[in-house]
Amino acid sequence: MSKSIVVTGGTKGIGKAIIERFAAEGFSIYTCARSQVGLDELRNELENRFPGVSLFTMRADLSQKSDVIAFAEAVKKQAIPDVLVNNTGVFLPGSIHSEPEGNFELLMQTNLYSAYYLTRAFTAEMIARKSGHIFSIGSIAGLTAYANGGSYAISKWAMLGFTKCLRQELKDYQIKVTSVMPGATFTDSWQGADIPESRFMKASDVAEAVWSAYNLSPYSVVEEIVIRPQLGDL
Repeated sequence: MSKSIVVTGGTKGIGKAIIERFAAEGFSIYTCARSQVGLDELRNELENRFPGVSLFTMRADLSQKSDVIAFAEAVKKQAIPDVLVNNTGVFLPGSIHSEPEGNFELLMQTNLYSAYYLTRAFTAEMIARKSGHIFSIGSIAGLTAYANGGSYAISKWAMLGFTKCLRQELKDYQIKVTSVMPGATFTDSWQGADIPESRFMKASDVAEAVWSAYNLSPYSVVEEIVIRPQLGDL
């Protein structure tokens, strides 16, 4: 039986790159996104590149708790994942004192609450099985304060704290937990920016780091992965 991976927000950027990396290794893929069109395009691409890949997709808005639970229940009818990647996220720039009303709630619900509720949906079974690897896709914005970070940065600092706590809770059950904190990566979040592509990291490099961390022996875990562009932060 093939191993399985759940990746939220899997139609673009880092999430898509992680799916492609694990699909190449024969993993069964479970993913969700808000756009059905994006999910259909992902299916067509994966079926062409990786014939025979097992792919489950579901349209879901993970800023809504009900959608998080519905996605988790749909996955659990088929598998308890060997790997869970909490990747869903949204970026909205702004300062705490002046960003639009509602930014804080939307960013926390999407970037943090989705990971919290989805992780809780699978941990009981992972604990009983005594295996699994949970990755949280954070950001260097969760390590370094900067102007115009606003609620996005707050949500990523909280994501790091969530993941650190999870690591301590699950280590005795042989479940690995890893925080991934990328710097500027060439994804749709930077669309329209007047910055050359060469200044960014590649999403595939983040995916390769996740794959490498997953492949350590049971005796070791990479707790934190910090990846930055070679020329430094933007």
